[in-house]
Amino acid sequence: MVAELIRVGFSNILAMNRVIAMAPPNSSPIKRIIQEGKYKVIDMTSGRKAKAVIFTDSRYIVLAALTTETIADRLQASQEGSLLQNQAMKKTS
Repeated sequence: MVAELIRVGFSNILAMNRVIAMAPPNSSPIKRIIQEGKYKVIDMTSGRKAKAVIFTDSRYIVLAALTTETIADRLQASQEGSLLQNQAMKKTS
């Protein structure tokens, strides 16, 4: 299994194959989940305001300074780039 690594801001990188959900931190349920302490929290904001809360399959919560839309766009661009690269490799073989 290949880990797809995505930059989530300020030289921080996240393995997207471990992500199960992303949400904005504005809602009360998300704030409550962070405060309860059932998950281990990793702060990747470098002191900035958290704009995305990312849940992993290993019971970690990652706080990111990028929005969920930006992270999703980067993931999509990465997947499209690897698809184009695979197609180019097939043509040369």
